[in-house]
Amino acid sequence: MPTYEGIEYEEKDLTVYDYQYVPTIRKFTLDNMRHRFVMGPFGSGKSVGCLMDIVRRSHEQEPSPDGIRRTRWAIVRNTYPQLKDTTIKTVFDWLPPDKWGTFKTVEHDYIVTGFDGVQMLLMFRALDQPEHVRNLLSMEITGAWMNEYREIEKDIFEAIDGRIGRYPAQKDGGCTWMGILADSNPCEEDSYWYNYLEKLRPKNAKLYKQPSGLSPNAENIRNLPRGYYYNLAEGKTENYVNVYIHGKYGYKIEGKLIYQGFNDNLHTAGNVLYPMRGRPLLLGFDFALNPTCVIGQTTPRGQLIMLDELQGEGMGLEQFLINIMNPLMQTKYQGFQIVGQGDPSGNVRSQTDEKTCYQVLKDYGYKNVQPARTNGLISRHMAVEGFLGKLVDGQPGLVLSPNCSMLRKGFNGGYRRKKIPGLDEYYEIPDKNVYSHYHDALQYLCMGISDMEKKILAEGRAKKALSMGYRSTQSQYHVGL
Repeated sequence: MPTYEGIEYEEKDLTVYDYQYVPTIRKFTLDNMRHRFVMGPFGSGKSVGCLMDIVRRSHEQEPSPDGIRRTRWAIVRNTYPQLKDTTIKTVFDWLPPDKWGTFKTVEHDYIVTGFDGVQMLLMFRALDQPEHVRNLLSMEITGAWMNEYREIEKDIFEAIDGRIGRYPAQKDGGCTWMGILADSNPCEEDSYWYNYLEKLRPKNAKLYKQPSGLSPNAENIRNLPRGYYYNLAEGKTENYVNVYIHGKYGYKIEGKLIYQGFNDNLHTAGNVLYPMRGRPLLLGFDFALNPTCVIGQTTPRGQLIMLDELQGEGMGLEQFLINIMNPLMQTKYQGFQIVGQGDPSGNVRSQTDEKTCYQVLKDYGYKNVQPARTNGLISRHMAVEGFLGKLVDGQPGLVLSPNCSMLRKGFNGGYRRKKIPGLDEYYEIPDKNVYSHYHDALQYLCMGISDMEKKILAEGRAKKALSMGYRSTQSQYHVGL
């Protein structure tokens, strides 16, 4: 394999190049979007597609007064090793510098002059090199290519967006097209990019999603080894397969997970779940300055279905009940019997009005919500694991409605053990983060159900003993849930 300045590349058959200039239609179309993103699985040709789009846009640039179509492109990657080993290598595979132009090693600039009447300046920049970042933020460029955009921070993206469209200068005819091209494997659902592309959906941005590598419409298959995606999927986790083969959004799993029994495909329903009439609602509460409630039900056979999750960020319990909790309960859950459990620390009197959280709940109609018997982590975690690990008529013992997104993200890695600073080891306690309140509430709910089941079992044994002539030492069993 040939090398250039220490970078290995594969020479392509140059007969694949058959470019022909087609005048650009100057109107706002999807093809002329300012921000063009492509997301897909491994090996799907995303990077090559972005490179070819740069070549195409450069050919469509209106000529300067001297007849040359000039463009400048920043090509950005998160780290220099990634830039050298993947991004630059991809460019060299398709445009070898000994045939297509001149690569300036010190500046990391590649002047492509191999196309008649076209001059492209490709400026490779790594975000872990301070001098590259400083240079990037002062560039005057036509456009940019962000390779693996999921690794690039929002501030860098916005800074690049302010540098495009500046070359060629207006006095030389200006840019025929300006914009940012970006490719990546799917990001996490709680990332900036997910919010930008799926929720904000700016009018000048377009996301192109490639099909799964295992689908009949998989792209770039003819350029991959036979059975590439089937072999890649073998032995991988479900999250890995979803992200790198199916091209779906995933979850970033870091550290040591609290729960070991969760399987996203198994424990998350395909559609939003709705409450069953005739069955009580089960509530789990966590308090403090982010009061949180999770809402579920058990089926007659004992399967736990989680229906909703609510949180009042930076507010007291009373405000949470008035503004968030009660409006939902009075619409979606009107007429249901309500029982529940919560954090035992909520039984401590407030320093302002001397009321406990449970007294506040009672004042607002939640009379059957009780403090959990313990705040012990082992008991709480085991209660959840008990539902994750059991089957009910061949179905999982716990099922999440897809709208319980924070519980789901917590199960998929957000709710994890706290790392010991400086060591590759972890405390036994959870890391307090945005997911922990939701999972604390779930634990109290699950522990309440487990306690109820134990009491019912004990009551049944006591009745059996009485029927056999023995006297029970307990005359009454209180069932909280």
